[in-house]
Amino acid sequence: MLRALMILVAAGALVFAGWFGVQALGGSQPLASVPIPFAAPENLPDTPDKWHGRIDYRALDRQLTDLAARPEMAGLAVAVVEDGKLSFVRTYGVADADSGVPVTPHTLFRWASVSKTATGALAAALSKDGALNLDRPVASWHSSLRLPGGAESHVTLAELLAQRTGLTKNAYDEKLEEGQSPALLRTSLAGAPLQCEPGTCHTYQNVAFDTASEILGAAAHKSFADAVEDRFFLPLGMVSAGYGAERLTGAKDWARPHRGRHVQPVKEAYWRVPAAAGVESDIVDFATWMQAMMGNRPDVLPKDVLQIAHQPRVGTARLYGGALRQAIGDASYGLGWRNFTYAGLRLQGHSGAVSGYRATMIFEPATRTGVVALWNSDWGFPFRIPFAALDSYHKRADAAWLDLSELPKVKGAPVATAPSIDDSNG
Repeated sequence: MLRALMILVAAGALVFAGWFGVQALGGSQPLASVPIPFAAPENLPDTPDKWHGRIDYRALDRQLTDLAARPEMAGLAVAVVEDGKLSFVRTYGVADADSGVPVTPHTLFRWASVSKTATGALAAALSKDGALNLDRPVASWHSSLRLPGGAESHVTLAELLAQRTGLTKNAYDEKLEEGQSPALLRTSLAGAPLQCEPGTCHTYQNVAFDTASEILGAAAHKSFADAVEDRFFLPLGMVSAGYGAERLTGAKDWARPHRGRHVQPVKEAYWRVPAAAGVESDIVDFATWMQAMMGNRPDVLPKDVLQIAHQPRVGTARLYGGALRQAIGDASYGLGWRNFTYAGLRLQGHSGAVSGYRATMIFEPATRTGVVALWNSDWGFPFRIPFAALDSYHKRADAAWLDLSELPKVKGAPVATAPSIDDSNG
Protein backbone atom coordinates (compact mmCIF):
# COMPACT_ATOMS: atom_id res chain seq x y z
CA MET A 1 0.00 0.00 0.00
CA LEU A 2 2.78 2.43 0.89
CA ARG A 3 4.65 1.74 -2.34
CA ALA A 4 1.46 2.13 -4.38
CA LEU A 5 0.71 5.43 -2.65
CA MET A 6 4.24 6.70 -3.34
CA ILE A 7 3.93 5.72 -6.99
CA LEU A 8 0.67 7.68 -7.26
CA VAL A 9 2.31 10.68 -5.61
CA ALA A 10 5.23 10.50 -8.07
CA ALA A 11 2.84 10.23 -11.01
CA GLY A 12 0.86 13.18 -9.71
CA ALA A 13 4.06 15.18 -9.48
CA LEU A 14 4.69 14.51 -13.17
CA VAL A 15 1.28 15.77 -14.18
CA PHE A 16 1.68 18.86 -12.04
CA ALA A 17 5.27 19.63 -12.96
CA GLY A 18 5.44 18.88 -16.65
CA TRP A 19 8.52 17.79 -18.54
CA PHE A 20 11.00 20.58 -17.89
CA GLY A 21 11.55 23.75 -15.93
CA VAL A 22 10.23 22.57 -12.60
CA GLN A 23 11.64 25.08 -10.18
CA ALA A 24 12.60 24.36 -6.57
CA LEU A 25 10.70 26.46 -4.06
CA GLY A 26 12.89 29.38 -3.06
CA GLY A 27 15.64 28.54 -5.56
CA SER A 28 16.62 28.55 -9.19
CA GLN A 29 17.74 24.95 -9.71
CA PRO A 30 15.31 22.53 -11.36
CA LEU A 31 13.87 19.65 -9.37
CA ALA A 32 14.76 17.38 -12.26
CA SER A 33 15.71 17.72 -15.90
CA VAL A 34 13.66 14.66 -16.82
CA PRO A 35 10.09 13.65 -16.03
CA ILE A 36 9.30 11.56 -12.99
CA PRO A 37 8.44 8.22 -14.62
CA PHE A 38 5.25 6.29 -14.18
CA ALA A 39 5.98 2.90 -12.64
CA ALA A 40 5.72 0.11 -15.18
CA PRO A 41 4.30 -3.29 -14.21
CA GLU A 42 7.04 -5.30 -12.57
CA ASN A 43 8.56 -8.29 -14.28
CA LEU A 44 11.47 -8.99 -11.98
CA PRO A 45 14.03 -11.70 -12.75
CA ASP A 46 13.20 -13.44 -9.49
CA THR A 47 12.65 -17.05 -10.66
CA PRO A 48 15.02 -19.51 -12.37
CA ASP A 49 13.19 -19.34 -15.69
CA LYS A 50 14.09 -15.63 -15.90
CA TRP A 51 17.80 -16.03 -15.11
CA HIS A 52 19.88 -15.75 -18.26
CA GLY A 53 23.50 -14.71 -18.71
CA ARG A 54 27.12 -15.62 -18.14
CA ILE A 55 26.70 -15.91 -14.37
CA ASP A 56 25.58 -19.30 -13.02
CA TYR A 57 22.54 -17.91 -11.21
CA ARG A 58 21.25 -21.27 -10.03
CA ALA A 59 24.54 -22.00 -8.32
CA LEU A 60 24.58 -18.48 -6.87
CA ASP A 61 21.03 -18.96 -5.58
CA ARG A 62 22.02 -22.21 -3.86
CA GLN A 63 24.99 -20.50 -2.23
CA LEU A 64 22.87 -17.58 -1.05
CA THR A 65 20.22 -19.96 0.32
CA ASP A 66 22.88 -21.72 2.39
CA LEU A 67 24.36 -18.41 3.48
CA ALA A 68 20.99 -17.08 4.61
CA ALA A 69 20.46 -20.23 6.71
CA ARG A 70 23.47 -19.41 8.88
CA PRO A 71 22.71 -18.46 12.51
CA GLU A 72 24.55 -15.17 11.99
CA MET A 73 21.96 -14.09 9.41
CA ALA A 74 18.35 -12.86 9.54
CA GLY A 75 17.33 -11.61 6.10
CA LEU A 76 19.12 -10.98 2.82
CA ALA A 77 18.22 -9.32 -0.50
CA VAL A 78 20.48 -9.57 -3.54
CA ALA A 79 20.25 -8.20 -7.07
CA VAL A 80 22.67 -8.69 -9.96
CA VAL A 81 23.05 -6.43 -12.98
CA GLU A 82 24.79 -8.21 -15.87
CA ASP A 83 25.92 -6.27 -18.93
CA GLY A 84 23.82 -3.34 -17.72
CA LYS A 85 20.60 -5.36 -17.37
CA LEU A 86 18.86 -6.39 -14.15
CA SER A 87 19.28 -10.16 -14.39
CA PHE A 88 18.71 -11.58 -10.90
CA VAL A 89 16.65 -10.54 -7.88
CA ARG A 90 16.28 -12.86 -4.93
CA THR A 91 15.39 -12.53 -1.25
CA TYR A 92 16.05 -14.87 1.66
CA GLY A 93 15.26 -15.16 5.35
CA VAL A 94 13.24 -12.87 7.54
CA ALA A 95 12.68 -9.16 7.91
CA ASP A 96 11.64 -9.82 11.51
CA ALA A 97 12.74 -12.99 13.32
CA ASP A 98 10.13 -12.50 16.05
CA SER A 99 7.17 -12.53 13.67
CA GLY A 100 8.74 -14.62 10.90
CA VAL A 101 7.80 -12.06 8.24
CA PRO A 102 9.93 -12.85 5.17
CA VAL A 103 12.10 -10.48 3.20
CA THR A 104 10.52 -9.48 -0.13
CA PRO A 105 11.90 -7.51 -3.10
CA HIS A 106 10.22 -4.45 -1.58
CA THR A 107 11.49 -4.77 1.99
CA LEU A 108 13.27 -1.57 3.01
CA PHE A 109 16.83 -1.82 4.34
CA ARG A 110 19.39 0.82 5.26
CA TRP A 111 22.19 1.66 2.82
CA ALA A 112 24.51 2.77 5.64
CA SER A 113 27.70 4.24 4.10
CA VAL A 114 26.63 3.48 0.55
CA SER A 115 24.61 6.68 1.12
CA LYS A 116 27.87 8.54 0.54
CA THR A 117 27.62 7.70 -3.17
CA ALA A 118 24.45 9.79 -3.44
CA THR A 119 26.18 12.66 -1.65
CA GLY A 120 29.13 12.55 -4.02
CA ALA A 121 26.81 12.41 -7.02
CA LEU A 122 24.86 15.45 -5.82
CA ALA A 123 28.07 17.41 -5.26
CA ALA A 124 29.24 16.50 -8.76
CA ALA A 125 25.89 17.47 -10.31
CA LEU A 126 25.75 20.82 -8.50
CA SER A 127 29.35 21.48 -9.53
CA LYS A 128 28.46 20.79 -13.14
CA ASP A 129 25.48 23.15 -12.79
CA GLY A 130 27.81 25.89 -11.55
CA ALA A 131 25.95 25.99 -8.23
CA LEU A 132 29.10 25.27 -6.22
CA ASN A 133 32.86 25.06 -6.61
CA LEU A 134 34.37 21.81 -5.36
CA ASP A 135 37.74 23.55 -4.90
CA ARG A 136 36.35 26.21 -2.60
CA PRO A 137 37.43 25.90 1.09
CA VAL A 138 34.89 24.43 3.45
CA ALA A 139 35.03 27.50 5.71
CA SER A 140 33.70 29.73 2.94
CA TRP A 141 30.35 27.94 3.21
CA HIS A 142 29.96 28.96 6.89
CA SER A 143 29.34 25.34 7.85
CA SER A 144 29.66 23.92 11.37
CA LEU A 145 32.95 22.10 10.65
CA ARG A 146 36.07 23.22 12.49
CA LEU A 147 39.34 21.39 12.01
CA PRO A 148 42.57 21.48 14.06
CA GLY A 149 44.66 24.54 13.34
CA GLY A 150 41.84 26.17 11.39
CA ALA A 151 42.41 23.77 8.48
CA GLU A 152 38.81 24.26 7.33
CA SER A 153 40.09 27.50 5.77
CA HIS A 154 42.07 25.51 3.17
CA VAL A 155 40.50 22.02 3.07
CA THR A 156 38.21 22.08 0.05
CA LEU A 157 34.78 20.54 -0.43
CA ALA A 158 36.32 17.98 -2.79
CA GLU A 159 38.89 17.03 -0.13
CA LEU A 160 36.14 16.73 2.48
CA LEU A 161 34.15 14.36 0.24
CA ALA A 162 37.31 12.38 -0.56
CA GLN A 163 37.88 11.89 3.19
CA ARG A 164 41.04 14.02 3.33
CA THR A 165 40.35 15.99 6.52
CA GLY A 166 43.37 14.41 8.26
CA LEU A 167 41.29 13.46 11.31
CA THR A 168 41.78 10.07 12.91
CA LYS A 169 39.49 7.44 11.38
CA ASN A 170 35.80 7.72 12.36
CA ALA A 171 36.49 10.71 14.59
CA TYR A 172 33.76 11.27 17.20
CA ASP A 173 31.51 8.50 15.89
CA GLU A 174 31.24 7.21 19.44
CA LYS A 175 29.97 10.61 20.59
CA LEU A 176 27.41 10.61 17.78
CA GLU A 177 26.23 7.18 18.92
CA GLU A 178 25.86 8.57 22.45
CA GLY A 179 23.32 11.06 21.08
CA GLN A 180 25.38 14.22 20.80
CA SER A 181 24.51 16.82 18.14
CA PRO A 182 26.34 16.33 14.81
CA ALA A 183 26.72 20.09 14.32
CA LEU A 184 28.23 20.56 17.78
CA LEU A 185 30.51 17.60 17.24
CA ARG A 186 31.73 19.08 13.96
CA THR A 187 32.59 22.31 15.74
CA SER A 188 34.42 20.43 18.48
CA LEU A 189 36.54 18.55 15.91
CA ALA A 190 38.87 21.55 16.14
CA GLY A 191 40.33 19.82 19.19
CA ALA A 192 40.39 16.29 17.77
CA PRO A 193 43.63 14.41 17.09
CA LEU A 194 45.01 14.26 13.57
CA GLN A 195 46.25 11.20 11.70
CA CYS A 196 47.97 13.36 9.09
CA GLU A 197 48.16 16.95 7.95
CA PRO A 198 44.70 17.89 6.57
CA GLY A 199 44.52 17.37 2.81
CA THR A 200 47.44 14.92 2.65
CA CYS A 201 45.95 11.46 3.30
CA HIS A 202 42.69 9.46 3.41
CA THR A 203 41.04 9.02 6.82
CA TYR A 204 37.48 7.69 6.78
CA GLN A 205 34.85 9.91 8.46
CA ASN A 206 31.11 10.18 9.12
CA VAL A 207 30.60 13.21 11.38
CA ALA A 208 32.97 15.41 9.36
CA PHE A 209 31.74 14.02 6.03
CA ASP A 210 28.18 15.07 6.88
CA THR A 211 29.27 18.70 6.62
CA ALA A 212 28.22 18.03 3.04
CA SER A 213 24.57 17.96 4.10
CA GLU A 214 24.89 21.61 5.17
CA ILE A 215 26.87 22.76 2.13
CA LEU A 216 24.93 20.88 -0.56
CA GLY A 217 21.58 21.82 0.96
CA ALA A 218 22.59 25.48 0.88
CA ALA A 219 23.75 25.20 -2.74
CA ALA A 220 20.51 23.49 -3.79
CA HIS A 221 18.30 25.92 -1.80
CA LYS A 222 16.45 23.10 -0.04
CA SER A 223 17.12 20.39 2.50
CA PHE A 224 19.88 17.97 1.60
CA ALA A 225 17.48 15.00 1.61
CA ASP A 226 15.00 16.78 -0.68
CA ALA A 227 17.83 17.75 -3.02
CA VAL A 228 18.94 14.12 -3.49
CA GLU A 229 15.42 12.76 -3.81
CA ASP A 230 14.31 15.45 -6.28
CA ARG A 231 17.48 15.35 -8.36
CA PHE A 232 18.00 11.58 -8.50
CA PHE A 233 15.63 9.20 -6.75
CA LEU A 234 12.31 10.40 -8.15
CA PRO A 235 13.53 10.85 -11.75
CA LEU A 236 15.01 7.35 -11.59
CA GLY A 237 11.69 5.96 -10.36
CA MET A 238 13.24 4.96 -7.02
CA VAL A 239 10.04 5.53 -5.08
CA SER A 240 11.17 3.40 -2.13
CA ALA A 241 14.41 5.37 -1.64
CA GLY A 242 14.72 8.25 0.79
CA TYR A 243 16.03 9.49 4.12
CA GLY A 244 15.04 9.27 7.77
CA ALA A 245 14.22 6.83 10.57
CA GLU A 246 10.49 7.46 10.52
CA ARG A 247 10.36 6.80 6.81
CA LEU A 248 11.86 3.35 7.39
CA THR A 249 10.04 2.31 10.54
CA GLY A 250 6.73 3.71 9.29
CA ALA A 251 6.82 1.49 6.20
CA LYS A 252 4.65 -1.61 5.99
CA ASP A 253 7.56 -3.77 4.79
CA TRP A 254 10.87 -3.03 6.47
CA ALA A 255 13.75 -5.09 7.83
CA ARG A 256 14.30 -4.94 11.58
CA PRO A 257 17.93 -4.86 12.72
CA HIS A 258 19.25 -8.14 14.12
CA ARG A 259 22.27 -9.65 15.75
CA GLY A 260 22.11 -13.20 14.53
CA ARG A 261 18.46 -14.20 14.88
CA HIS A 262 17.74 -11.71 17.65
CA VAL A 263 15.87 -8.50 16.87
CA GLN A 264 17.70 -5.42 18.13
CA PRO A 265 16.48 -1.89 18.89
CA VAL A 266 16.65 0.55 15.99
CA LYS A 267 19.52 2.99 16.54
CA GLU A 268 19.02 6.42 14.99
CA ALA A 269 22.51 7.88 15.36
CA TYR A 270 23.63 7.68 11.74
CA TRP A 271 20.36 9.00 10.34
CA ARG A 272 21.44 12.27 11.98
CA VAL A 273 24.35 12.43 9.53
CA PRO A 274 22.29 11.87 6.36
CA ALA A 275 25.06 12.64 3.88
CA ALA A 276 27.15 9.90 5.47
CA ALA A 277 24.59 7.17 6.14
CA GLY A 278 20.99 8.31 5.74
CA VAL A 279 19.42 6.37 2.82
CA GLU A 280 17.05 3.41 2.89
CA SER A 281 15.39 1.57 0.00
CA ASP A 282 14.37 -1.83 -1.26
CA ILE A 283 16.74 -4.03 -3.27
CA VAL A 284 15.09 -3.20 -6.62
CA ASP A 285 15.71 0.53 -6.22
CA PHE A 286 19.21 -0.18 -4.91
CA ALA A 287 19.88 -2.01 -8.19
CA THR A 288 18.43 0.94 -10.12
CA TRP A 289 20.92 3.21 -8.35
CA MET A 290 23.80 0.93 -9.34
CA GLN A 291 22.64 0.96 -12.97
CA ALA A 292 22.57 4.76 -12.88
CA MET A 293 26.08 4.77 -11.38
CA MET A 294 27.17 2.51 -14.28
CA GLY A 295 26.02 5.16 -16.74
CA ASN A 296 22.73 3.55 -17.81
CA ARG A 297 20.72 6.72 -17.11
CA PRO A 298 22.59 9.65 -18.64
CA ASP A 299 19.34 11.63 -18.64
CA VAL A 300 19.59 11.77 -14.84
CA LEU A 301 23.30 11.16 -14.21
CA PRO A 302 25.31 12.24 -17.27
CA LYS A 303 28.72 10.79 -17.98
CA ASP A 304 30.55 13.99 -17.05
CA VAL A 305 28.82 14.12 -13.65
CA LEU A 306 29.77 10.50 -12.96
CA GLN A 307 33.37 11.24 -13.95
CA ILE A 308 33.54 14.07 -11.41
CA ALA A 309 32.12 11.87 -8.64
CA HIS A 310 34.06 8.68 -9.43
CA GLN A 311 37.48 10.17 -10.24
CA PRO A 312 40.11 8.78 -7.81
CA ARG A 313 41.40 11.60 -5.62
CA VAL A 314 43.42 9.87 -2.88
CA GLY A 315 44.92 6.45 -2.28
CA THR A 316 43.51 4.37 0.56
CA ALA A 317 44.31 1.28 2.57
CA ARG A 318 42.98 -2.10 1.44
CA LEU A 319 39.30 -2.79 2.12
CA TYR A 320 37.49 -5.43 4.18
CA GLY A 321 39.34 -8.07 6.18
CA GLY A 322 40.91 -11.48 5.96
CA ALA A 323 41.33 -13.17 2.58
CA LEU A 324 39.21 -10.56 0.80
CA ARG A 325 41.50 -7.81 2.03
CA GLN A 326 44.47 -9.63 0.56
CA ALA A 327 42.73 -10.03 -2.82
CA ILE A 328 42.13 -6.30 -3.29
CA GLY A 329 44.68 -3.74 -4.42
CA ASP A 330 45.25 -0.23 -5.77
CA ALA A 331 42.42 1.22 -3.67
CA SER A 332 41.43 4.87 -3.94
CA TYR A 333 38.58 7.21 -3.02
CA GLY A 334 36.63 9.75 -5.07
CA LEU A 335 33.65 11.81 -3.89
CA GLY A 336 32.04 9.31 -1.53
CA TRP A 337 33.16 6.62 -3.94
CA ARG A 338 35.62 3.70 -3.96
CA ASN A 339 37.84 2.36 -6.74
CA PHE A 340 40.06 -0.74 -6.48
CA THR A 341 41.37 -3.76 -8.35
CA TYR A 342 40.46 -7.40 -7.88
CA ALA A 343 41.79 -10.33 -9.94
CA GLY A 344 42.89 -7.97 -12.70
CA LEU A 345 39.50 -6.20 -12.76
CA ARG A 346 38.93 -2.52 -12.03
CA LEU A 347 35.94 -2.30 -9.69
CA GLN A 348 33.93 0.56 -8.18
CA GLY A 349 31.27 1.09 -5.53
CA HIS A 350 30.96 1.31 -1.76
CA SER A 351 30.02 -0.77 1.25
CA GLY A 352 28.71 0.15 4.66
CA ALA A 353 27.50 -0.87 8.08
CA VAL A 354 25.36 0.48 10.87
CA SER A 355 24.05 -1.44 13.86
CA GLY A 356 21.96 -4.36 12.61
CA TYR A 357 22.39 -3.61 8.89
CA ARG A 358 24.97 -4.12 6.15
CA ALA A 359 24.96 -3.02 2.50
CA THR A 360 27.23 -3.34 -0.50
CA MET A 361 27.28 -2.15 -4.11
CA ILE A 362 30.23 -3.33 -6.21
CA PHE A 363 30.45 -3.42 -10.00
CA GLU A 364 32.87 -3.62 -12.92
CA PRO A 365 32.49 -0.52 -15.11
CA ALA A 366 34.02 -2.18 -18.18
CA THR A 367 31.25 -4.81 -18.37
CA ARG A 368 28.55 -2.94 -16.43
CA THR A 369 28.20 -6.03 -14.25
CA GLY A 370 27.84 -5.97 -10.50
CA VAL A 371 25.93 -6.79 -7.35
CA VAL A 372 23.92 -4.99 -4.70
CA ALA A 373 23.14 -6.74 -1.44
CA LEU A 374 21.30 -5.69 1.71
CA TRP A 375 21.03 -7.67 4.94
CA ASN A 376 19.74 -7.00 8.43
CA SER A 377 22.47 -8.40 10.65
CA ASP A 378 25.97 -7.42 11.75
CA TRP A 379 27.78 -10.27 10.00
CA GLY A 380 30.45 -9.28 7.49
CA PHE A 381 30.76 -12.52 5.51
CA PRO A 382 28.15 -11.49 2.87
CA PHE A 383 30.46 -8.70 1.68
CA ARG A 384 31.96 -11.51 -0.39
CA ILE A 385 28.83 -11.90 -2.55
CA PRO A 386 29.80 -9.45 -5.33
CA PHE A 387 33.17 -11.12 -5.77
CA ALA A 388 31.59 -14.57 -6.09
CA ALA A 389 29.24 -13.26 -8.81
CA LEU A 390 32.05 -11.52 -10.70
CA ASP A 391 34.13 -14.69 -10.53
CA SER A 392 31.22 -16.56 -12.11
CA TYR A 393 30.83 -13.90 -14.81
CA HIS A 394 34.52 -14.20 -15.71
CA LYS A 395 34.50 -18.00 -15.35
CA ARG A 396 36.94 -17.99 -12.43
CA ALA A 397 36.36 -21.05 -10.26
CA ASP A 398 39.28 -20.80 -7.86
CA ALA A 399 38.22 -18.17 -5.32
CA ALA A 400 35.14 -19.86 -3.77
CA TRP A 401 34.17 -16.79 -1.77
CA LEU A 402 30.86 -18.26 -0.61
CA ASP A 403 32.28 -21.62 0.49
CA LEU A 404 30.85 -22.02 3.99
CA SER A 405 32.95 -25.07 4.90
CA GLU A 406 35.48 -22.81 6.64
CA LEU A 407 32.79 -21.70 9.12
CA PRO A 408 31.53 -23.49 12.25
CA LYS A 409 28.80 -26.04 11.67
CA VAL A 410 25.32 -24.50 11.83
CA LYS A 411 24.03 -26.75 14.61
CA GLY A 412 25.07 -25.12 17.87
CA ALA A 413 27.37 -22.72 16.06
CA PRO A 414 28.24 -19.51 17.85
CA VAL A 415 27.22 -16.25 16.22
CA ALA A 416 30.23 -14.94 14.37
CA THR A 417 31.32 -11.34 14.64
CA ALA A 418 31.75 -9.16 11.58
CA PRO A 419 35.27 -9.03 10.17
CA SER A 420 36.92 -5.67 10.22
CA ILE A 421 35.94 -3.47 7.27
CA ASP A 422 36.98 0.04 6.39
CA ASP A 423 33.39 1.30 6.24
CA SER A 424 32.42 -0.22 9.58
CA ASN A 425 30.67 2.67 11.32
CA GLY A 426 28.15 4.04 8.88
